[in-house]
Amino acid sequence: MALERVEFACGRCGYEWSIDYDVQQYSDEEGGVWEYFSRDGIPVASPYTPAGASACPLCRRRWIGRLLARRLIPAAPGAADTPRAKVADTIGHRPERRGAPLLGSTAHTQPEQHGRPEQLRERASGGTSG
Repeated sequence: MALERVEFACGRCGYEWSIDYDVQQYSDEEGGVWEYFSRDGIPVASPYTPAGASACPLCRRRWIGRLLARRLIPAAPGAADTPRAKVADTIGHRPERRGAPLLGSTAHTQPEQHGRPEQLRERASGGTSG
């Protein structure tokens, strides 16, 4: 498993944005290797293919992404010396997790827009310009 930050750049209006994807790689019984992508817990097509291309927040044209950064997520339980803590009370253990907001796939700082008018940045973020 990994988290991949994918960068997109619009060839039409020049806007740049990034999205985080959860990626799982697995092998089937015939030995084929597959990747499973999800965004905010929802299965999606690979952002590296036309089927999974992201729409530009400004002009809505679709663009294929490129890998910007990657973080591997180790599978449990890990090596015997992996730090871990036993959960004694499965019902009461960290109850705040149940109500915590989910971290969205675009909840990180977006790339700086060089030379873009401020109103375009506001429009992309859902704000209004004046």
